[in-house]
Amino acid sequence: MLKRVLTQSIIILSLCLSCSVFAEEAKESVAHKLAYFTLQPDITTNFYTKGKKLGYIQIRVDVMVSSDADLPIIERHQPLIRDTIVELLGEESEDKIKSLSGREDIRKQLVENINNILLPETGRKVIVDLLFTKYMYQ
Repeated sequence: MLKRVLTQSIIILSLCLSCSVFAEEAKESVAHKLAYFTLQPDITTNFYTKGKKLGYIQIRVDVMVSSDADLPIIERHQPLIRDTIVELLGEESEDKIKSLSGREDIRKQLVENINNILLPETGRKVIVDLLFTKYMYQ
């Protein structure tokens, strides 16, 4: 009886250990799938202000894609992506650009706009997210 219980305990313990190892490998594989592409050089453009002066904004953008295989797509379509960013920023108001909630709205809108523009070119939504790694305005 003791031998049977001991054998079952060893089997259960080994199964638990193998499951935890598998779970760790699955987490690592998901983490390694994401990739980033930094648009170079930084993007500088104007935006509307309340006065007669034009404001300007300079940003550095990192584009997050779901795998390394998508990086050449982003690189190939970089001019289209940059144009979409400049166009959207040029239409924004000073209040929206200078507020934190406005910046988040702009980021979400850029992800949507860029995916919509790349959809006819690629046949799918390529961009998972977009990060501002530099965000300066005046």
